[in-house]
Amino acid sequence: MTNMFERELDRLQEQHLMRTQVRIGTAMGPRITVDGRQIVHLCSNDYLGLAGHPALQQAACEAMNHYGFGSGASRLVSGNTELHEDLERRIAAFKGSESAILFNSGYAANTGVIPAIAGEGDIVLSDRLNHASIIDGCRLSRARTVVFRHRDMDHLESLLRSSTSSRRKLIVTDGIFSMDGDIAPLPDLVTLAERHDAILMVDDAHATGILGKQGKGTAEHFGLEGRVPIQMGTLGKALGSFGAYIAGERNLIRYLVNTCRSYMFSTSLPPAVCAASIAAFDILGSEPWRREKLWNNRNRLAQGLAARGISIASSDTPIVPILAGSSELAVQASQKAFGQGIFASAIRPPTVPEGSARIRATVMATHTEEDIDQAVRVFGSLNDEGYFSHGRHR
Repeated sequence: MTNMFERELDRLQEQHLMRTQVRIGTAMGPRITVDGRQIVHLCSNDYLGLAGHPALQQAACEAMNHYGFGSGASRLVSGNTELHEDLERRIAAFKGSESAILFNSGYAANTGVIPAIAGEGDIVLSDRLNHASIIDGCRLSRARTVVFRHRDMDHLESLLRSSTSSRRKLIVTDGIFSMDGDIAPLPDLVTLAERHDAILMVDDAHATGILGKQGKGTAEHFGLEGRVPIQMGTLGKALGSFGAYIAGERNLIRYLVNTCRSYMFSTSLPPAVCAASIAAFDILGSEPWRREKLWNNRNRLAQGLAARGISIASSDTPIVPILAGSSELAVQASQKAFGQGIFASAIRPPTVPEGSARIRATVMATHTEEDIDQAVRVFGSLNDEGYFSHGRHR
């Protein structure tokens, strides 16, 4: 067996697909310490810089002092705390839905909810660039899964027209696509779902706290509140905490409590995590400057890269992809950037399609203008050296 794994590891190394972990010596933030060096952190999903906010720390400590840390078991086995219920009510109010249910992660939500909604005799229609958790949820569902071309509504409609024999039709899409930074065409998706009697599920993991006037996500961004039946979001990205949720009508949530395996058979989130999430929602409402600063930083980076001849493709969010193409070039670019004080990970297959390896830079509200300008200089020099698709002369 040892030889088998050695061969597989050698294969990953040869294909430049070996992953390694970087040990950081400080709290997550716009700058981190690695081996005693200060590095600009451009690969965190802590978009609003809340993970280290004192209010989240205080709320978590107070809850831990009262409840202890671990929750002991599934909520259906060992019971709820007031904090779990308060957080679900807070999420429902935030999303403008009747109810909400907590999950331990976005992965657990998608791999649990999709199989609970769709099964044999049903069809799931999934965008080609949806997150891996959606893909795995589709596989677990045993429904017929059909992939439509990325953001191609004509292709989706043709598939819907040919699926009239399916018992139930579920359309699933990311709100913000996590590797490309573009936004789903939600108005068209809502129209098609309503026209063809399909259920629409939107994964707002990367849109929660970011899109919309109040950070409520993709539906608010497009003025479509109340027209997306199933909304998933996470608490561990822009909200700086941990966990995920599904928001929707009351009967949907009651149904998931009784049928969703990843909810029923998982030890629930610690109460301290719930308390931190509630504090994050407070900050989201009381410190709107964070979203404004986030978008200012995003635009500064995008404009700076454009001035250096670097394309960020169709991205119009704080997720800024810089295409390298091959995994080898992406790894080399990431390593060189790290050596110049920029931590931005190389994203390679299977996370992205073959031939589209990239640097994925993610901007935070708490980055300074100097942080952003340093990143532009470093990426610009790498582009001049030919590491990126639009500056290649190697």
